[in-house]
Amino acid sequence: MPVHYAVVACEMDRIMAIARSRGLLVIEDAAQAIGASYRGVPLGSIGDLGAFSFHETKNLTCGEGGALSVNDPSLVGRAEIVRDKGTNRGQFMRGEVDKYTWVDVGSSYLPSELCSAYLLAQLEAMDDVQRRRWAIEQTYDEFLAPLERRGLLQTPSPPPECGGNAHIYYVLLEDEPTRDAVMAALRRDGIGVAFHFVPLHTSPMGQALGYRQGDLAVTEQMSRRLLRLPNFVGITEEEQARVVDRLAAALDRRLGAPPSLVTTASLVGRGHHECLA
Repeated sequence: MPVHYAVVACEMDRIMAIARSRGLLVIEDAAQAIGASYRGVPLGSIGDLGAFSFHETKNLTCGEGGALSVNDPSLVGRAEIVRDKGTNRGQFMRGEVDKYTWVDVGSSYLPSELCSAYLLAQLEAMDDVQRRRWAIEQTYDEFLAPLERRGLLQTPSPPPECGGNAHIYYVLLEDEPTRDAVMAALRRDGIGVAFHFVPLHTSPMGQALGYRQGDLAVTEQMSRRLLRLPNFVGITEEEQARVVDRLAAALDRRLGAPPSLVTTASLVGRGHHECLA
């Protein structure tokens, strides 16, 4: 069950080769990954199954819910039954059986027509949504480049084979105390930022399954350093500039350094790469 976190694709060619050599099924967690790709192939279409999310925080949303991409034809029938509360109602509606009954596990996974209509309009505008998100990502990259050159943070740098969809924009700060101090400062300024997930293996359920802190050291380190910045289709360049302005100020306070020459006015309408010098 590979997870395409932050839309950085897992190494699906290697994963699929291992799975095929051992007779395993592959279920892609593509919750964040609609419109993203690996070596030019859409995520969610490579494994036997791919799961997408349309939760309110995703690029395309209907508030809650998702979609299952069934890439192995032999799994279509059971997927339909699981979706329909464990019944073979779909076969009944097509006239393939004379009555329907419960034949497997399942639940009520059908979205409402209202949610579906809300989502359909966004699917039809998906190309425009993606272009806007890529523009937002590029603007953050340009605004933050001087802070990165100063060694104050790291911006995302996905491998070239991973085609992203600009779902989230994050920075990596020096350590957890710095991240927490900056996050608190930005929230005081009315800017919504978050650190995202606690590593699953360190959660109460993960510990109940026998995992220990330190088992996945890189995951734990990234969790302590990661800060998500506001990223939504309606954000303006001026708002992004304010986010970066307050982020720079918070880092300077943390380091006891003189204030950076960063203002909203200086960022917008000038060569972005020059504005945080």
